[in-house]
Amino acid sequence: MKLTIFESLILVATALATVGSCQAQTQKSSGAAMASQPSNDPRIAAALQQVSAARIKANIEKLVSFGTRSTLSAQDAGSIAGGRGIGAAHEWIKSEFERYSKDCGGCLEVKTDSFTEEPSERIPKPTQLTNVYAVLRGTDAENAKRIVLVTGHYDSRNSDTLDVAGNAPGANDDGSGTAVSLECARVLSRLKFPATIIFLTVAGEEQGLNGSHHFAKMAREQGWRLEAVLNNDIVGGDKNGEQDHSVVRLFSEGLPAAATEREISRIRGLAAENDSDSRQLARYIAEVARAYDVGVKPLLVFRLDRYLRGGDHYSFNQQGFSAVRFTEFREDFHHQHQNVRTEKGIEYGDLPKFVDFDYVARVARLNAAALASLASAPAPPADVHLLTKDLENDSTLTWTASPGGRAAEYEVLWRATTSPEWEHVQKVGNATHTTLKLSKDNVIFAVRAVDREGHRSLPVVPVPER
Repeated sequence: MKLTIFESLILVATALATVGSCQAQTQKSSGAAMASQPSNDPRIAAALQQVSAARIKANIEKLVSFGTRSTLSAQDAGSIAGGRGIGAAHEWIKSEFERYSKDCGGCLEVKTDSFTEEPSERIPKPTQLTNVYAVLRGTDAENAKRIVLVTGHYDSRNSDTLDVAGNAPGANDDGSGTAVSLECARVLSRLKFPATIIFLTVAGEEQGLNGSHHFAKMAREQGWRLEAVLNNDIVGGDKNGEQDHSVVRLFSEGLPAAATEREISRIRGLAAENDSDSRQLARYIAEVARAYDVGVKPLLVFRLDRYLRGGDHYSFNQQGFSAVRFTEFREDFHHQHQNVRTEKGIEYGDLPKFVDFDYVARVARLNAAALASLASAPAPPADVHLLTKDLENDSTLTWTASPGGRAAEYEVLWRATTSPEWEHVQKVGNATHTTLKLSKDNVIFAVRAVDREGHRSLPVVPVPER
C-alpha cells in the first residue's frame, strides 16, 4: 500500500518517539545520567592560560638553529660549543629543564638516559644516544609512584637518514613535539600533584625508535607504575591549504602489542578489541578536552598510527604501557624528511615558516590538561570484574578499592557496543560492588575512581568472573 507523505511522516515520528522512549526507559531504570566529563579544576585551567605560543616559537627556532639534529651528527665538545649537531641540541634541552627547575625552586629532577646503540640498518657504527627528561615528583608518598609522561623526539633528518652533514631543520618533525614537552614542563612545574609527571625528549626516532625503546624498556625493568604516555610527533599544524587547525589526530592501539596469546584469545572472545588501556587513555583525553577550553579537539583515530607508519608511543605499547600519539590533521610530505630546496615552484624542507605556533600551543594545552588531570586523580580501581556465573539480565560489577587512599567514590560507565566513547555514568558511592538493571550482553562497562574534588581516574573495563 502506498502511503501519503503525511502518513509517512507520522510513521517516522512514531518510530523516533519509540526509540527515544526506550532510551529514556534504559536511563530511568538504571538511574543513569549522560556520561560526565572530568571536573574543571581552576588551578589547571589557570595553568593552561600560561602556555605561550611565543615561547613555543622561540624553542622551535632554537632547535632549528642547531643545523641538524640527526642522531648520527656530532656530539663532541667542539660541536656542542659551536652550537651544531645533536649534542648541542640535547645540552640545550637539558639547560632549559634546569632553568624551569630553578624558577620553581628546584622542583624538577633533570636527568639524562645515555646509552650506546649498536650498528643496525640506519646506524652504521656504535652511537651514543641521549634521552633528556625532567621529573616533577608527586607530593603524596604512595601516589608519587604513579607516573604520567609526555614526550617528543628531538632528533631530525633530511632526505637521507644517514646524512650527518646536511641541514635537517626538523621544525615540525619533531621540533613541535619537543616544544610541547618543554612547555608542559615550564607551566606544570609551577603546580603540585599527588602523582608524578615526567617530561621527556628522546633521540633516535628517525633511526628506528631507538631512544624511546631504551627508555620504555628501562621503565619496565625498573617496575615503574607508568599509567599514561602522551607522544607528540608532527603537531606543528603545517600551513597547507587543506589543514584543519581545529583538530589534532589522536592514535591508539587496539589489540595490545604486549598481550599474550591467552589474553588475545580472551579479548577476541569478549569482542574487546576496541577497549585496550590505550583506547581508554584516548577517550579520557577527549573528555578532558571537553572540560577545558584548550582550543583544539582530539580526533580519535582507532589505529596504532598513520597507515603502516610508526612513532615512539609504540615503544611503550610494546612494554605493556598505555600510550597514544598526537599528530596534526593533515601532513604535508614536502615539509618532512626532505632536504631544504625549491623544485618546480614547490618548497621542500621542514622549516619554521610552515609551522603554526598558535596551533602547537593549543596542542600543548591539551597535553598539559590531560597530564594535570591524570596526576591529580586517584589511581584507577583494581581487579574490576563482571560476574557471569548466572544467566541473568542484571549486571553485577566488583572491584578492589583504588590504591593510594585518594578515592572518595566510584562511577560505573557504559556505552553501546557500537559507540566510540562512554555515553552514561552511574555514581555508586564509596562501594566496591554494584548491580545495574542493564544486560551485560548489550553494553560495555567500565569503573573509575573519583576523589573529593571531582578528579576522575582512567576507567577500567572489567574482566568476566565465573
